[in-house]
Amino acid sequence: MIFGGSNSIWAKRQHKRDHPSYVARPGHYPLVIDPIVRKKRLTKVLMDEGSGLNILYIDTLDAMRIPRSELCLVGYPFHEVILGAQAYPLGQIDLPVTFGSRANFHSEVLTFEVVDFLGSYHAILGRPCYARFMAIPNYTYLKLKMLAPNGIITMSSAFLHAFVCDREHYELATAVVNSSELLQLRESSTLAVPDCNKLTSSMAFCPLKETKAVGVNPTDPAKTVRIGT
Repeated sequence: MIFGGSNSIWAKRQHKRDHPSYVARPGHYPLVIDPIVRKKRLTKVLMDEGSGLNILYIDTLDAMRIPRSELCLVGYPFHEVILGAQAYPLGQIDLPVTFGSRANFHSEVLTFEVVDFLGSYHAILGRPCYARFMAIPNYTYLKLKMLAPNGIITMSSAFLHAFVCDREHYELATAVVNSSELLQLRESSTLAVPDCNKLTSSMAFCPLKETKAVGVNPTDPAKTVRIGT
C-alpha cells in the first residue's frame, strides 16, 4: 500500500510538471522533437503515429554528410503522400536514434526510407519508432515519454515551435498542390494507366493503377476527381 501511495504522489507531481498553464487548441499542433540521429541532433522531427514508415529526406541525409553510397536499394513504393499516387524511395538506411540526455538516454537503430521530395521536417518517425522505443505520446501537452535505464525520459515540443512547423508544413503543402509536377500528375492520371518510366524522370510521384475518375459536375464531364478503387 505504501508503494502504491508513493507512486500515486509521484504521478500527481509529474502530471503538474507536464501540464502547462494554458493549452491553446489541444491536439491541433504537431509533436515535433529533437532526437540525435547518428551523431547529429535534428531539431525538426515529426512524431507521426499515422505513418507506417520512418522517413528521412535526402536534403537531411546530405546535410548530415552521410554518403548516399550507404543506402540500400529497395524495390517497392509507398502510398498516401498524395492521394492516387505512389512514390519510390531512393533507398533505405539504418541509423541509431537517441532520446534523452547523457544522464539518462535510450538508443535504438531504426530503418529509414530516404525520399527525394520536399518536406518541412528533417525526418518523420512513425509507428516502427513508437514500437521500438515503447514510446507514449501526449498531443495535449506535446510530450513524448519512454523508459530508459535511469527512469522515464520526457521529450517536449514548445507550442510556438510546433505552431511554426505546422505553418511551414501548410505553406509547403500549398506550394506542392500548385506545383507543375502535381499538374503533370493529374494530366497523366486522366489518361489510360500511365507508365511511370515514361513520365519526367525528375518526378517523385507516379499515378496508381488502383484509381478511377469520378465526375463531380453532371453538366461538365471534364470536371473529375480521382478516388481509390
